[in-house]
Amino acid sequence: MVTSFRKQEGFTLIELMIVVAIIGILAAIAIPNFVAYQAKSRQSEAKVNLGAIFTSATAFAAEQSTPTYLPGSTLDPIGWSPSGNPRYTYWYATTSGATAFTIPASVTAPTSCNTAAPATNKTVAASASSPTTAAGFTAGAMGNIDSDATCDEWFINDQRALSNERNDVGA
Repeated sequence: MVTSFRKQEGFTLIELMIVVAIIGILAAIAIPNFVAYQAKSRQSEAKVNLGAIFTSATAFAAEQSTPTYLPGSTLDPIGWSPSGNPRYTYWYATTSGATAFTIPASVTAPTSCNTAAPATNKTVAASASSPTTAAGFTAGAMGNIDSDATCDEWFINDQRALSNERNDVGA
């Protein structure tokens, strides 16, 4: 009776452990970057919708006998409303002066925002990069895009200056 042993082939335990460690290191590098890219892509909702609000408000002003922006705080008369399930809350306000605007009392912050939500009649100064005109408007968006306590906050004015006042991606 001759027993022939075939040559046994395969990976050793050490080789498998090295491969698992390399995969773990690559995952530790890739996953945070992937989460940040997802959050940045979610910001595009605010940018696109604020651009649509700008277009609607400008068209509304052009249709008036005396070109003027919509006074008040509702977006309905300018013909814009968000579709689907927006991540952001949107508001619109006419500027009260050349350097600031007041967030309307009807604005409510997203419930997931635990920090510095837009307060009732909160006055927000226009940044140097986005000046407003005395008879203009400012629209804003606030939303929580990565499930932490910090909210993302965007503004656009009648000069089409888009600014990110509070960036939730880098927070």
